[in-house]
Amino acid sequence: MTKYFIYCRKSSEDEERQVLSIEAQLTELRDFAKQQNLFVVREYYESKTAKEPGREIFNEMLGEIEKGNASGILAWNPDRLARNSIDGGRIIYLVDTQKITSLKFPTFWFEATPQGKFMLSVAFGQAKYYTDNLRENILRGIRQKIRRGELSAKAPLGYFNEPRLRTIEPDRKTFGKVKEILGAFASGQYTLTAIQRKMFSLGLVGKDGKHLALSTVQKVLTNPFYYGHFRYRGEIHQGSHKPMITKKLFDEIQVALVQNGKPRKKRGEKGLLYKGFAVCGECGYAITAERKIKKSGLVYHYYHCTGKSKTIDCSQTRFLREEEMTRQVQDMVQKVSLSDEWRDKYLAKLETENEESRHSSVLFVQNLKNDISVIKTKLERLTDAYLNEALELAEYQERKNVLMSEKKSLEEKLTDFERKGNHWLELMRNWIIEANQAENLIKRENPIEQKDFLVRIGSNRRLAAKKLEMYFKMPWEYFAKTPVRAARFARGEVNSSSNSLMWTRADSNR
Repeated sequence: MTKYFIYCRKSSEDEERQVLSIEAQLTELRDFAKQQNLFVVREYYESKTAKEPGREIFNEMLGEIEKGNASGILAWNPDRLARNSIDGGRIIYLVDTQKITSLKFPTFWFEATPQGKFMLSVAFGQAKYYTDNLRENILRGIRQKIRRGELSAKAPLGYFNEPRLRTIEPDRKTFGKVKEILGAFASGQYTLTAIQRKMFSLGLVGKDGKHLALSTVQKVLTNPFYYGHFRYRGEIHQGSHKPMITKKLFDEIQVALVQNGKPRKKRGEKGLLYKGFAVCGECGYAITAERKIKKSGLVYHYYHCTGKSKTIDCSQTRFLREEEMTRQVQDMVQKVSLSDEWRDKYLAKLETENEESRHSSVLFVQNLKNDISVIKTKLERLTDAYLNEALELAEYQERKNVLMSEKKSLEEKLTDFERKGNHWLELMRNWIIEANQAENLIKRENPIEQKDFLVRIGSNRRLAAKKLEMYFKMPWEYFAKTPVRAARFARGEVNSSSNSLMWTRADSNR
């Protein structure tokens, strides 16, 4: 009597549907075996697609057939056995070599004759055609959704997949929380591990209720979906969903990710104020701190390069006392501070600027529109070059992503300007007031506040030859680069001969 293996398969979809489908197949095949008086020696079943070779259970079953442990297969339909040419060919080859002498299907007739094998190959071919055609239809639908600006994938954190309209909409429970997280990280005050803890405190957790993995946190921070674009197969596309943040804020997040993205080890000692605050100006490695206790009982803190570079023989081994570091930090704050007298004069000057700036607004808007039009033309030419096979896919995607990012930034500037008009005046007013508050930080003599202030308004803090240097963000750079005499005048230390220089510098670069 011919021995049979029962084989059931369901493609990987929903787990409950898989179990029900396999159970239904087993029930039908067991009844069919009883009706046909077939001798079943073993049952095989798995939940895996057959469009590609490599199914473990299927290969195990064919291995047993090659050993002679059975010579027949009972399945619901030929497409349960194979939807690709390799697995289909293996079945037909085993029939040719008489390793398989019988194939039984409740929905398909087969005999080991030339006609039967031909019909079986046709059935396998139809199954492959169905899979290929279905894939093409799905991809065509995905391409159409992309043209409409819709992401055909699982919604990122803060959004949910709307099943009725098949769109991605903001999740009322998490949208505001994720927005708060993105804004907090952009401030530059958080590392990845710190923002991970903040997300946990807001209830943004993994499926197991624990902290989100750091890799997941990083994906959230680098996902262009949050500013209105989305990435599909390495390519950036314009989205039609509601953005969570602006492109400008997203760019600030990327800067903060470079500066604070690596998880930091917990400090073994407390009270080392400037540990991790700067890097070595020669080799680029972190500046570390040491605590020294003198015989008199006094405690001193010293800062120096870690000297971990293996490629550069760093010469920055000299120690810098914490008191000297504090003095230099204060000098840095002093560079961008503004006295009360000049705060009032600047604010008065700003009011006169309000009228003059209205005339330049029209030209500013027109320039932005021209820049956007130029980028659109570049995108069209880039697409034509790719379609004409002048560019490889990777190069095309890389160039397109850069242009899409620039286009989004300009569009946001245009929208923001059209909505707020001369909003820059308000921003400059706030900057002047904040620069005046920097003067108060010096008066309070609080080194922690001064250090945090520098972290917020600058970057690339480095220490070389016992001297602290850094880059100031715009517009703080204007104050920092102003000649010393003018800066001293802004603090009311010299006469008014430098006033024109101070205001002209800010006025011509607003």
